[in-house]
Amino acid sequence: MNAAPAAPFAMSLTLSDVKRIANLAQLDMDDAHAETALSELNGIFALAEQMQAVDTTGVAPLAHPLAAILALPLRLREDEVTEDNRRDAYQAPAPKAQDGLYLVPKVIE
Repeated sequence: MNAAPAAPFAMSLTLSDVKRIANLAQLDMDDAHAETALSELNGIFALAEQMQAVDTTGVAPLAHPLAAILALPLRLREDEVTEDNRRDAYQAPAPKAQDGLYLVPKVIE
């Protein structure tokens, strides 16, 4: 027996969610700005839900988004090294370097 596909999860934030996120991000946000951010974030979630609802069965993913609107093929250059390796010269003035890495004092315990 096949189960019906689950409905997409509708996500929305509350004012307390926005204030908590602002606190975690160490942002000082007053109530007016929190209300504005709430409506904008919920608008973004609503747009994402609309995009999830679109049936994309049989639509091939694009390797390059511009290929869908441009008649000309994109000219991509070869992936090849064009500059010399100057790591030793760049690390020469460093106080400490080993095996191509900069050595720094431990700052996290």
